[in-house]
Amino acid sequence: MKQVQLGKTGPQVSSLGLGCMGMSGMYGPSDRATGIATIHAALDAGINLIDTGDFYGMGHNEMLIGEALMGIDRDKAVINVKTGALRDRDGGFNGIDNRPAALKNFIAYSLQRLGVDYIDIYRPARLDPNVPIEETVGAIAEMIKAGYVRHIGLSEVGAETIRRAAAVHPIVDLQIEYSLISRGIEEAILPACRDLGIGITAYGVLSRGLISGHWQKGQGTDKGDFRAYSPRFQAENVDRNLALVDALRSIADEKGVSVAQIAIAWVAAKGNDIIPVIGARRPDRLEEALGSQAVTLSTDDLAAIERAVPKDSAAGGRYPEAMLAHMDSET
Repeated sequence: MKQVQLGKTGPQVSSLGLGCMGMSGMYGPSDRATGIATIHAALDAGINLIDTGDFYGMGHNEMLIGEALMGIDRDKAVINVKTGALRDRDGGFNGIDNRPAALKNFIAYSLQRLGVDYIDIYRPARLDPNVPIEETVGAIAEMIKAGYVRHIGLSEVGAETIRRAAAVHPIVDLQIEYSLISRGIEEAILPACRDLGIGITAYGVLSRGLISGHWQKGQGTDKGDFRAYSPRFQAENVDRNLALVDALRSIADEKGVSVAQIAIAWVAAKGNDIIPVIGARRPDRLEEALGSQAVTLSTDDLAAIERAVPKDSAAGGRYPEAMLAHMDSET
């Protein structure tokens, strides 16, 4: 597994990351033992970037990772935690709280659930409209001085916010959705990050399974599955989006790889500063994702892929409109 520096000031991380959200029920039922086995398989394969959020499964995800890392050398994992999202007992979201006092409270619980003394990368999951980003970043900088955090990251924020945050403290990476059918960062956000030496940890590289080559119409309708509410999976959009997958499949077949592998390899090929974060929930899906590391895409390959799946060709937004309205990266 290739290792790269995350941003100009960040740690050495694997060229693929493991996103663990789906191991805590965000995409329907999940199995604890399978999740732990997937984390162990990732570590064995050389993946060290482990991504979670303190609100994934209301703390379940952090406890799962803590259990998986028990007895394993702490230096083997670069743990990334998103924070600030508020949830209710039924799993609904109640806004964002990025006040310094709240963040210092949240990290205390995260450290306990993860069973670690520090978190490698700590980041607000979304911008809090009521708290200047300077205050949020300043609070995490205080946690670095206290030894609870090593690096600061951001998530789903726009270019202006990125620049304001970086003026307070070095930012190692921006975590944001980026895939063949979610390319909005290319206009302003990615150039801003590159100007500042900030890496990208790209989630949603398979668009929550939609462009994995495995998803079929009618899946993802279970209670608690985010895709039941996602515009791209709705009846009026899904046929058009699956047609894009079919076009991508023809290219993958020509190269003798899977649709998922070609989609992941495309993201990785967009720059050494971009780390695809793979949301594998099972060892077999992880193994398929790992195969993307062996896929080499030529300039002609990239052009063919982008003709098959043109920019802005997906039907439906990446989140419901009500959620997009509160995302700084979309303003």
